[in-house]
Amino acid sequence: MDKNEMKDLANGEKLEGMEEILNLLKDNARLSVEDISAMTRKTPEQVKAIIRKLEDEGIILKYAAIINPEKDNNQKDKVRAEIEIQVTPEREKGFDGLADRIYRFPQVKSVYLMSGGYDLKVIIEGDTLQDVAFFVARKLSTLEGVRSTKTHFILKTYKENDVLYVEDNIDRREGVTA
Repeated sequence: MDKNEMKDLANGEKLEGMEEILNLLKDNARLSVEDISAMTRKTPEQVKAIIRKLEDEGIILKYAAIINPEKDNNQKDKVRAEIEIQVTPEREKGFDGLADRIYRFPQVKSVYLMSGGYDLKVIIEGDTLQDVAFFVARKLSTLEGVRSTKTHFILKTYKENDVLYVEDNIDRREGVTA
């Protein structure tokens, strides 16, 4: 099947099942095209076309492994923090201009626009508590438009993005009564 035929498959009515394929990939990005084809009753060519469309449209941004930082020696000693930031929105850009400057720092892992008592939530990572404190004090809080910051250090992750980081050791057997 050539690229034009794949484009045709990705356009129009033959795109049904896109949500099903997306859900399969969200659950396990290591599934092969052949496995997805068998699970969805679509041809491998249809599956490839749908995945390509999802990637081209920016719906699928990246395929990644989820690593338990407590079991990875390279991540075990990293310090993560959540920072609540109150900002003054910029003329013409609103919150986007400041968010853009913040997410470009290599320490920043996530940035969210929030409702409520603060405007932006930022998740950062550093090698030590001092690295995180230095970043907040010297880089983040000094940005024009940042009114205040509140830092919360992440002590332990139990669940993130629907993934449990702790082992479920609960005995689920029914008790026996006499």
